[in-house]
Amino acid sequence: MTPTKVAPRDAGPHLQGPRQTIMITFKDVLRQLIRDLRSEKLRTFLTIFGIVWGTVAISLMLAFGTGLHKQLVKATAGLGDRIVIAWPGLTSIPFEGLGKGRRIRISEEDLEAARSQVQGMNAISGEYTKSLRIDYATKTLPVDVSGVNAEFGSMRNLVPAAGGRCIDPIDVTQQRRVVFLGDKLAKSVFGDAPAVGKTILVNQSPFLIVGVLQAKAQDSSYNGRDADMMWIPSSTFRALTGAKYVDNFVFQATVPGQTKRVLEELRTALGKRLRFDSKDKEALGTWNTTEQFDFFDVFMLSFNAFLGVVGLLTLIVGGIGVSNIMNVVVEERTREIGIKMALGAKQGWILSQFLLETMLVTLFGGAIGFAISIGVCAVFPEQLVEYVGKPVVSPVVATLTAIALGIVGLIAGYFPARDAAKLDPVVAMKV
Repeated sequence: MTPTKVAPRDAGPHLQGPRQTIMITFKDVLRQLIRDLRSEKLRTFLTIFGIVWGTVAISLMLAFGTGLHKQLVKATAGLGDRIVIAWPGLTSIPFEGLGKGRRIRISEEDLEAARSQVQGMNAISGEYTKSLRIDYATKTLPVDVSGVNAEFGSMRNLVPAAGGRCIDPIDVTQQRRVVFLGDKLAKSVFGDAPAVGKTILVNQSPFLIVGVLQAKAQDSSYNGRDADMMWIPSSTFRALTGAKYVDNFVFQATVPGQTKRVLEELRTALGKRLRFDSKDKEALGTWNTTEQFDFFDVFMLSFNAFLGVVGLLTLIVGGIGVSNIMNVVVEERTREIGIKMALGAKQGWILSQFLLETMLVTLFGGAIGFAISIGVCAVFPEQLVEYVGKPVVSPVVATLTAIALGIVGLIAGYFPARDAAKLDPVVAMKV
């Protein structure tokens, strides 16, 4: 009587030719995984929950870190886009026979002469400041007014609201009587009515409003908050007030990384022209805002790295859970593994099967975690954005989280899979 060859129910083999061999397909792995998950519902839930929690932890922490970084940069950029603010003072070091305590005065001609000698300077603008009286209808109030050049607006991030513009080169050249208003100042004077196109009196002289500042975040200032200020062309300011020397000036390097070098060359150029020691910090005071941006970049990089490590540790805990459940699965399927290997399944196939099952569990939990993180970011209260920024699961955050998931899943599945692949078929079938 010829014995009948029957394929084991759990092995899922494909028999070929006179010799029994086994081919493991993705469909077989998926079917077996679903069966294992259904048989241990609580254990499966806890394992997937660990991966979900770890994914949410690492992705949300990085998302909030990225949002906070952007908010800090945005608030700092409200003062200006990596600019240097400088102001003349009193000399504190004797120079070429001149004693200390001498007042330094800088004119537009001095700035233009220095600009021509400094390489890598993108823009520079003198700034004249004074509190002037403005009148509109029945309203009269004192306002801090700055006389600036056309380049000032772009350096200081003075973005006009829709329908308006900032000071332009023609305004300066032709000494036009035009004004650019801060948004809060415009609201104080005109309420909700549009301000652009209307005329106000500045020290009894008529000025046309050409633009209103678009509301922006600003966490620091030097002459006052931009929202409460007003700007007119520097040439018009000098004609109106008789000012000859700038109160301060603002400049910007073409390459932010070269700001320090540009500042040193500018000090040297002005020092030679105005006869003061270029090392005299009192003669020319400066505020290099690029240092704040550099600090935020380094600080937030370290902060995000810390958050990432905390989230990764949480994800590793979830990975340990996955590894544990796969060890249990290997123990429960020892006989099945032995039968497969006896029928011709190679170690590499067994290893690949259990690795694939582990990666599928990790992928499933990671997908749920990503969905939760994106949902949390989507419903994050707008009222808190001003303080902590808008959390965003950016491509960088998603990529880093996916890489972490892949590594954790691979490591979590490798050791149980290796143990399964090393089983002795004879011993395994007797279990």
